[in-house]
Amino acid sequence: MSEEVKVRRVARKVSSGEDGAPGAGRPRTRAAKAALPQMAFDLFADVAADLTCGVDEVGRGPLAGPVVTAAVILDPSRPIKGLADSKKLTAQRREALYEEIVERSLAYCIAEASVAEIDSLNILHATMLAMQRAVNGLPRVPTLALIDGNRCPVLPMRAEAVIKGDDTVPAISAASILAKVTRDRQLVALHDEFPQYGFDEHVGYGTPRHLEALRLHGPSPHHRQSFAPVREAFEVFGALTVSRLARLS
Repeated sequence: MSEEVKVRRVARKVSSGEDGAPGAGRPRTRAAKAALPQMAFDLFADVAADLTCGVDEVGRGPLAGPVVTAAVILDPSRPIKGLADSKKLTAQRREALYEEIVERSLAYCIAEASVAEIDSLNILHATMLAMQRAVNGLPRVPTLALIDGNRCPVLPMRAEAVIKGDDTVPAISAASILAKVTRDRQLVALHDEFPQYGFDEHVGYGTPRHLEALRLHGPSPHHRQSFAPVREAFEVFGALTVSRLARLS
């Protein structure tokens, strides 16, 4: 899995004018219509709509893998039933809701902070960075960002922290689901490369099996050295070499 930050974004097109832009059918004059770029019409429409995005993260506690965040702007005209804290949903239900959110939301963006960034910045600041990337990556500009938890990243729009927002605010619930499904998929894929750690079972969390694997095999390149159990394993095994990686695989 690459250390590079991956950002994916989708916006559902909304048509309300001659050329698909909200307000495009109501120019004051022909000259004014020509003078205002398409982006200006989209921005004015977003402000008028008072768009709100929900933001959440997954992966602050695990010993391995990136921290993944998502920002979602839901479409009030296309409600999604069953949104809730991703941790309270079955994997099958999360997958189904993931597809609905991608299809029905006005806009969404999934972003992350890498293991290297977590070790360099610490997990809190890496999480704030990933949240900034998710919100700034939205192709629609929200006027308000609702952040799960008790702390907000620095954003160019108004932001409010909502404790337990992933279980009470639908847009935050949707962000939680997108982030959870994305990160789980990444760690399951990582299991194919490093099966000895059991990433497909614990997705990087410090379960007894995971801690035992660290003691037996040492850390992989995807483990967070700034987390105590991994740091201790590095002290015992030292840096991972190409030859050792070959023996582990």
